[in-house]
Amino acid sequence: MKILAVGDIHLGRTPSRLPAELAGRRRDFGPAEAWRRTVEFALREQVRAVLLAGDVVDRDDDFFEAYVALERGVRRLADAGVEVVGVAGNHDVEVLPKLAQELPAFRLLGAGGCWEAVNIGTGADAGGLAVWGWSFPRRQVFDSPLATLPAERGASLSLGLLHCDRDASGGPYAPVTSGELHAAGMDGWLLGHIHAPDALTASSPSGYLGSLSGLHRGETGIRGPWLIDVEGGRIDSLRQVPLAPLRWERIDVDLAGIDEAADAKGRVLAALRAYDSQLVGEQARWPGAKGPDAVGARIRLYGRSGFGMAALDALRSEGLGDVFVGEGGVQYFVTEIDVDTRPEIDLETLARRSDPPGLLAARLMLLDRAAGESPERDALVEQTRKRLRDEAQRTRWQGLGEPSEPSGDDAVDWLRKAGWQALDLLLAQRPDETRSAG
Repeated sequence: MKILAVGDIHLGRTPSRLPAELAGRRRDFGPAEAWRRTVEFALREQVRAVLLAGDVVDRDDDFFEAYVALERGVRRLADAGVEVVGVAGNHDVEVLPKLAQELPAFRLLGAGGCWEAVNIGTGADAGGLAVWGWSFPRRQVFDSPLATLPAERGASLSLGLLHCDRDASGGPYAPVTSGELHAAGMDGWLLGHIHAPDALTASSPSGYLGSLSGLHRGETGIRGPWLIDVEGGRIDSLRQVPLAPLRWERIDVDLAGIDEAADAKGRVLAALRAYDSQLVGEQARWPGAKGPDAVGARIRLYGRSGFGMAALDALRSEGLGDVFVGEGGVQYFVTEIDVDTRPEIDLETLARRSDPPGLLAARLMLLDRAAGESPERDALVEQTRKRLRDEAQRTRWQGLGEPSEPSGDDAVDWLRKAGWQALDLLLAQRPDETRSAG
């Protein structure tokens, strides 16, 4: 028996930051297309059921757009005898129950915040599968839903389907702990809410499914549903299917050894070609799944090089935002270029100087020390955390949602990146002194 588990879909949303060549085809790269591909794959693989882990719809006012996409997919699955079961998340707490009323073939599990189980594949399917689900009864739930989970279990394989915030130490999105999940007695948990997928396996089948498709450039890596093979009353295999139409990636490009800034473009194109070859190999392992049609790449320039910021200027002037077409017809575009290079200097020697580059080098060396080793380092990190918090609270960012609390590691990353870029610019103004410092 095969089951397909799907994380957050967010029907109604479309991707942003697409280049001009692709911007007119936003819907071809969004969640609705990812859902259509999921349905096609489910039919091809003859799965017994499709499980949806909440946030199927992005917002309440996406009802009609979501209805068209969801109804078409559910009807095709139902006509083939495939059950469709889902729970409501915090995004679709109101709209998903309405959609379920309009789509009799779609089974909403655990409506109103009451746990409910459905048996799938009973009889001839080796004992079947019991899926336990709980749906958000309102937009914010501050208590763990596991407190009301019934203790009784049948003899069949039991999986939990839940939209929740794991190990979040409170919060408004059904907070649960890993300990609670483990103690609940399920054979596995298929979780929604966090968009980064966990590394699920047959031996470790509990965790986040991740978003069905990358909704913005920060959601990098493989996206798609999870195919679960059930045999003999146990999970035999659990694999993620890479079928999202748009993928976001971070690609690292080493600039060490280039002779001039213009050479950076060749390095970037070589890195894109190498990734493209890797993608072709990945798709060969899934002949029944259509892989990404486009990849948005965030380029990180790193390595020992005196051309960091100059390479950035050269890449921008070269029009690297144009679409690059790979072997399998995948279209690549660059969304952003980060400079994380290190000047070809001895930082310790430079830090002995009292001029601005020397003072900056000394502060960069402070960042390499562990927390608690230096009061000056700790004060710098705490000051940066305060500045990040203050910036996140400004009204211009309110539409992005509640900001997360910046950690000490976040502050160090920001300081290190900004410091090295500033040092690169300072040394570029004094090339003779840079050589002597090296």
